[in-house]
Amino acid sequence: MRFTRLQFGETLRQIYFAGVRSLVIIVTCGFFVGLVLTLQSYDALARFGAADATSTLLALSLFRELGPVLTAILFAGRAGTSITAEIGLMRATEQLDALDLMAIDPLERIVQPRLIAGMIAVPALVLIFNATALLGGLVYAVFLMGTDTMVFWGNIQNTVELGRDFGHGMLKSVGFGIVASWLAVYYGWTAKPTGEGVALATTQTVIATAIVVLFLDFVLSALML
Repeated sequence: MRFTRLQFGETLRQIYFAGVRSLVIIVTCGFFVGLVLTLQSYDALARFGAADATSTLLALSLFRELGPVLTAILFAGRAGTSITAEIGLMRATEQLDALDLMAIDPLERIVQPRLIAGMIAVPALVLIFNATALLGGLVYAVFLMGTDTMVFWGNIQNTVELGRDFGHGMLKSVGFGIVASWLAVYYGWTAKPTGEGVALATTQTVIATAIVVLFLDFVLSALML
């Protein structure tokens, strides 16, 4: 497929649509996930005298699993459903057929920018999710439980491996971004050209993405051990 200036502009628009406009839910969920995970981890580890390891457990859980998985599912619920509905509406109003009549490849004009946008947006959103979750964990550990800030960050720096823990999580996020975007496009493309058909397709997008992401996460985690 070609990548023209028009394609570049459309890809940027889709990155904004799928990524920037998903920031509110990503930041909000990330912060509270960090709070809750730290609360539960601190309570469990304190029973064994290992409360200082709370930040390590938080960081490893986020970088390896929770960050990529939860972000991909949130992406499907916010951006994926919108992509499906948009393409489904194009199908219902025969806009895709019109592109064919004008000798414009719908795959290049519609599909390609959205796939590239998802591949870029999801990893970026994962970084933001992880950062806000760590912030939430820091707020709880330092201001509510009295943990020293330097101990909190020092444990993370001493135990988290950049390539294995952080890097593997980011590789997952790229794969999840491609999967989430492809499923959103697929269900929009194959939706029945009716209001009910488009509504059903958006629901299928979220369900399919959640199932595939969770399965793929298990497979990748097993391979990356």
